[in-house]
Amino acid sequence: MATLARATAVQTVFLAWQDHESRSWFPVGRLTFDGQKYRFVYIRGALEAQEQCGFQPLLSFPEWDGVYESDYLFPVFANRLMSPSRPEYRRFLERLNLDRDSQDLMAMLARCEGKRETDSLRVFPFPEQDGSGYEHLHFFAHGLRYLPNCSIERINRLEVREKLWLSHEFQNPYDPQALTLTTEDHHILGYCPRYLGSFVFDLLRTHLTEVKVRVERVNVSPTPLQFRLLCRLSYKNNGEIKPFSQAQYQPL
Repeated sequence: MATLARATAVQTVFLAWQDHESRSWFPVGRLTFDGQKYRFVYIRGALEAQEQCGFQPLLSFPEWDGVYESDYLFPVFANRLMSPSRPEYRRFLERLNLDRDSQDLMAMLARCEGKRETDSLRVFPFPEQDGSGYEHLHFFAHGLRYLPNCSIERINRLEVREKLWLSHEFQNPYDPQALTLTTEDHHILGYCPRYLGSFVFDLLRTHLTEVKVRVERVNVSPTPLQFRLLCRLSYKNNGEIKPFSQAQYQPL
């Protein structure tokens, strides 16, 4: 395992769970790192997931109201990251647009989403602050496998920092809250991750002109589609925006 980075501020990511039948996503847990210890707690979204879809505590964290601490990243999260011993490890970091020598496990989790084929869990980030009043969310565009070839070709021609637009696809029969990513010349490039939807909608309702989405990195073929288009959502925060402050994100 990589040496743990010593952060100067608390880093936070959330854990989301998807119900197979309804395809609904729920935020269920919060992982933080203060530079010394990792802490995991369940949040109120887990109880919503239990009540609506039968979600149960994870084997690694069996108590709803437990506060779990460790000097090392919990295996349920560490197993979602590529091992540094793999020959393609540095390429993995490049796809995430992180330094090739980075040892920041929380940043890796936040960028790669921790996807595994064996479960329905994903990791998503808390906004990063840049010290100038702006906050940023990085995410990979979803749903690229459903796009026509012309959209994939347009993705391959994107330039870093190129502006993207968010559009509410309210007539989508599978997800009426879907947010598409489009270019100025009206190519659909995929979707904003569903588990970020409620936060992004709140931003758009109250700070529409302040929300900007730009291309962070394009990873061309043979990179898997899930890591093809890395985006950065940015907004100015003068203290009036409290990210993920809704009840479902509060610890149990």
